[in-house]
Amino acid sequence: MSPANLMDGRAIARQLQGELVERIAALKANSVQPGLAFVRVGDDPASKVYVARKEKTCAELGIFSETHVLPDATSEAELLGLLGRLNVDPRLHGILVQAPLPPHNRPAVVYAT
Repeated sequence: MSPANLMDGRAIARQLQGELVERIAALKANSVQPGLAFVRVGDDPASKVYVARKEKTCAELGIFSETHVLPDATSEAELLGLLGRLNVDPRLHGILVQAPLPPHNRPAVVYAT
Protein backbone atom coordinates (compact mmCIF):
# COMPACT_ATOMS: atom_id res chain seq x y z
CA MET A 1 0.00 0.00 0.00
CA SER A 2 1.40 3.36 -0.94
CA PRO A 3 1.61 6.23 1.59
CA ALA A 4 -0.96 8.12 -0.50
CA ASN A 5 -3.53 5.44 0.38
CA LEU A 6 -2.91 5.50 4.14
CA MET A 7 -5.31 7.23 6.47
CA ASP A 8 -4.14 9.08 9.57
CA GLY A 9 -6.53 7.72 12.18
CA ARG A 10 -5.31 10.09 14.88
CA ALA A 11 -5.89 13.13 12.66
CA ILE A 12 -9.38 11.91 11.80
CA ALA A 13 -10.14 11.32 15.48
CA ARG A 14 -8.96 14.84 16.38
CA GLN A 15 -11.17 16.30 13.65
CA LEU A 16 -14.20 14.35 14.83
CA GLN A 17 -13.58 15.28 18.45
CA GLY A 18 -13.33 18.94 17.46
CA GLU A 19 -16.71 18.68 15.78
CA LEU A 20 -18.14 16.89 18.81
CA VAL A 21 -16.95 19.63 21.16
CA GLU A 22 -19.01 22.12 19.17
CA ARG A 23 -22.08 19.89 19.09
CA ILE A 24 -21.81 19.14 22.82
CA ALA A 25 -21.49 22.86 23.58
CA ALA A 26 -24.65 23.52 21.56
CA LEU A 27 -26.52 20.83 23.49
CA LYS A 28 -25.33 22.24 26.82
CA ALA A 29 -26.42 25.73 25.72
CA ASN A 30 -29.90 24.22 25.42
CA SER A 31 -29.65 22.65 28.90
CA VAL A 32 -28.92 19.14 27.60
CA GLN A 33 -26.02 17.30 29.24
CA PRO A 34 -25.09 14.37 26.99
CA GLY A 35 -24.80 11.13 28.92
CA LEU A 36 -23.37 7.72 28.12
CA ALA A 37 -23.31 4.46 30.08
CA PHE A 38 -20.72 1.74 29.63
CA VAL A 39 -21.47 -1.83 30.62
CA ARG A 40 -18.66 -4.36 30.97
CA VAL A 41 -19.24 -7.97 31.99
CA GLY A 42 -16.23 -9.81 33.35
CA ASP A 43 -12.56 -8.91 33.57
CA ASP A 44 -11.31 -9.15 30.00
CA PRO A 45 -8.05 -7.14 30.06
CA ALA A 46 -8.59 -5.55 26.63
CA SER A 47 -12.15 -4.58 27.57
CA LYS A 48 -10.85 -2.81 30.67
CA VAL A 49 -8.48 -0.76 28.51
CA TYR A 50 -11.15 0.05 25.89
CA VAL A 51 -13.70 1.19 28.48
CA ALA A 52 -11.10 3.26 30.35
CA ARG A 53 -10.20 5.03 27.10
CA LYS A 54 -13.86 5.71 26.35
CA GLU A 55 -14.35 7.12 29.86
CA LYS A 56 -11.33 9.40 29.38
CA THR A 57 -12.64 10.63 26.03
CA CYS A 58 -16.05 11.39 27.54
CA ALA A 59 -14.38 13.43 30.29
CA GLU A 60 -12.30 15.32 27.71
CA LEU A 61 -15.38 16.10 25.63
CA GLY A 62 -17.63 17.05 28.56
CA ILE A 63 -19.97 14.06 28.27
CA PHE A 64 -21.42 12.64 31.47
CA SER A 65 -20.56 8.96 31.73
CA GLU A 66 -20.95 6.10 34.13
CA THR A 67 -19.54 2.60 34.01
CA HIS A 68 -21.18 -0.57 35.26
CA VAL A 69 -18.88 -3.55 35.78
CA LEU A 70 -20.67 -6.83 36.31
CA PRO A 71 -19.18 -10.16 37.39
CA ASP A 72 -18.43 -12.74 34.71
CA ALA A 73 -21.18 -14.96 36.15
CA THR A 74 -23.88 -12.32 35.55
CA SER A 75 -26.88 -13.98 33.93
CA GLU A 76 -28.42 -12.77 30.72
CA ALA A 77 -31.56 -11.82 32.65
CA GLU A 78 -29.54 -9.71 35.10
CA LEU A 79 -27.71 -7.99 32.26
CA LEU A 80 -30.95 -7.29 30.40
CA GLY A 81 -32.43 -5.95 33.65
CA LEU A 82 -29.57 -3.47 34.01
CA LEU A 83 -29.91 -2.43 30.38
CA GLY A 84 -33.63 -1.88 30.91
CA ARG A 85 -32.96 0.38 33.90
CA LEU A 86 -30.29 2.31 32.03
CA ASN A 87 -32.56 2.68 29.02
CA VAL A 88 -35.10 4.68 31.02
CA ASP A 89 -32.55 6.83 32.85
CA PRO A 90 -33.13 10.39 31.58
CA ARG A 91 -29.45 11.29 32.14
CA LEU A 92 -28.35 8.80 29.50
CA HIS A 93 -28.49 9.15 25.74
CA GLY A 94 -26.59 6.00 24.87
CA ILE A 95 -25.47 2.68 26.29
CA LEU A 96 -22.34 0.87 25.13
CA VAL A 97 -22.09 -2.81 26.02
CA GLN A 98 -18.45 -3.81 25.76
CA ALA A 99 -17.66 -6.98 23.85
CA PRO A 100 -16.80 -9.72 24.31
CA LEU A 101 -19.55 -10.94 26.56
CA PRO A 102 -19.20 -14.19 28.49
CA PRO A 103 -20.44 -17.19 26.45
CA HIS A 104 -23.64 -17.60 28.48
CA ASN A 105 -24.83 -14.12 27.39
CA ARG A 106 -26.11 -14.17 23.81
CA PRO A 107 -24.84 -11.03 22.07
CA ALA A 108 -27.72 -10.98 19.57
CA VAL A 109 -30.21 -10.72 22.46
CA VAL A 110 -28.23 -8.24 24.53
CA TYR A 111 -27.26 -5.89 21.70
CA ALA A 112 -30.78 -5.84 20.26
CA THR A 113 -32.24 -4.65 23.56
